[in-house]
Amino acid sequence: MKDPHVVIAGAGAMGCLFGGLLAERGLRVTLLARRQEHVAAIRERGLRIVGEGGERHVPIGAATSVDGLPPADIVLVQCKADATRIVSANVMPLMRKGSLAVSFQNGLGNEEIMAESLGDEAVLGGLTSLGATLEGPGVVRNYASLPTVVGELRGGLSTRVKDLAALMTAHGIPTRASEEILAEKWRKLMLNVAMSATSGLTGLTIGGVAGQPELSAVARRAMDEAAAVAEACGVSLPQETRYAIFDGIVASGAARNKTSMRRDIEAGRPSEVEAIYLSVIERGRARGVPTPTLDAFAALVLGLEAASGQI
Repeated sequence: MKDPHVVIAGAGAMGCLFGGLLAERGLRVTLLARRQEHVAAIRERGLRIVGEGGERHVPIGAATSVDGLPPADIVLVQCKADATRIVSANVMPLMRKGSLAVSFQNGLGNEEIMAESLGDEAVLGGLTSLGATLEGPGVVRNYASLPTVVGELRGGLSTRVKDLAALMTAHGIPTRASEEILAEKWRKLMLNVAMSATSGLTGLTIGGVAGQPELSAVARRAMDEAAAVAEACGVSLPQETRYAIFDGIVASGAARNKTSMRRDIEAGRPSEVEAIYLSVIERGRARGVPTPTLDAFAALVLGLEAASGQI
């Protein structure tokens, strides 16, 4: 793909980090964001990246609407899960034959929603262990250099997935093409179910959660329940595998980060409780798998949001 245009649909922390890293290495990137002050700051000064890799300003396109934008060869969907349907419909006019749309969102079910507007053939699955926070309009902090994965939802390695992984790797985001992206997404979900509510409800960082023995034990119990649901869905996640994932993120630079669920709660925004917890709970109920810890996490987060007037 020669000189592709990459559109980042959802220029929050992770969207800005992805877009900034890709643009820094020469790709044509446009960030789509709702907040005018955020877009204005990026247009005026470039995107400022701090943290991992050092501080720098990256020139990059930014817009609040798709109006007037050139067609997109690659759309990276980075919005919150509850905005997936409307964001997918908004970027649909940018898609053309051969365009790709990749979800790098938390949880399960985002790709199915994207396909409603963009078509099954255009949609790929993705996941990343990168961590970021927005520190102000046009300023994003990168916490660690961690792997990213892309793949066909139906499984197998396609040429377009291998090409996309190579393109992203060559432009600052080390990416692997996976033959089993759905299984990979379940593995990533292990961290989400362990850390999202524990960090979100307490205000602790990922490392802080792991450093509290009682809280760490509950987080691992949530992983065990989600793994039982995954097993019922045909995805095997042995205990040593999921606990190794837990230990790996705790040992990385991402341990200094609070989860996106905590940032949503602090900002008074609806969280991704549906994609992270309710999606697993529903799959468990449909297959007769009990999820009491996940049920409690979801109920507490929903209760906190209700008390804060978020829903």
